[in-house]
Amino acid sequence: MKDFFKIANKKFKSRLIVGTGKYKSFSECAKAIKYSGAEIVTVAVRRVNIIDKKKPILMDYIDPKKITYLPNTAGCFTSEDALRTLRLAREIGGWKLVKLEVLGDKKNLFPDMIETLRSTEILTKEGFKVMVYCSDDPLMAKRLEDSGAVAIMPLAAPIGSGLGIQNYTNIKIIRNQTKLPVIIDAGIGQASDAAIAMELGCDGVLINTAIAKAKKPFEMAQAMKFAVIAGRKSFVSGRILKTLHGSASTTNKGII
Repeated sequence: MKDFFKIANKKFKSRLIVGTGKYKSFSECAKAIKYSGAEIVTVAVRRVNIIDKKKPILMDYIDPKKITYLPNTAGCFTSEDALRTLRLAREIGGWKLVKLEVLGDKKNLFPDMIETLRSTEILTKEGFKVMVYCSDDPLMAKRLEDSGAVAIMPLAAPIGSGLGIQNYTNIKIIRNQTKLPVIIDAGIGQASDAAIAMELGCDGVLINTAIAKAKKPFEMAQAMKFAVIAGRKSFVSGRILKTLHGSASTTNKGII
């Protein structure tokens, strides 16, 4: 089945995107990514070591020629910080496909949608292909699409919370109103959460904490891989209609 995951005209086989933070080491991170089958990884530009040459760097463990790096603006609370960070990423590695997140508060890490929208407009004009972390508000998602975003990334729940999808209805509305890829970003806690996201029609799932902080991160990475595959196959297969009454598996025709 040729069911590619397409972002900004680039095709991927895996619909699972994996974060690179919170792991015990770069080697653990690299191994988890291998188990996950992910072809895209997010990299927090503000936390990348570019000063101390004695310390290891992510590229020593994850080859950017084999895995697509997605620079993100994790830790940015203003549009100015986010813009500066992504411009730096472009200067360092020539990256134009980026993930934008502008946080509004340090406790819940919800996105500041006013600053996010403003940043998306500016970055798009500068030639960036912006994948945007956002709230699950369909109206704001539509504005991001109109501003030139290449992917909409609504949260399922607060970052790192593991609560799973809290608002099925809004996610489905966002999915139905846009032709852009919809990727659940933040809040996934277990494999069933990832499967549900895919069954709702989302194009992909981004997961970091649920894998990195699992008791067995490699096993969880593999579980997420299979959950995304199963959820996607379930969605494209077309589920049966829900009814209030039972329906026998066999017909009455020819009954003895």
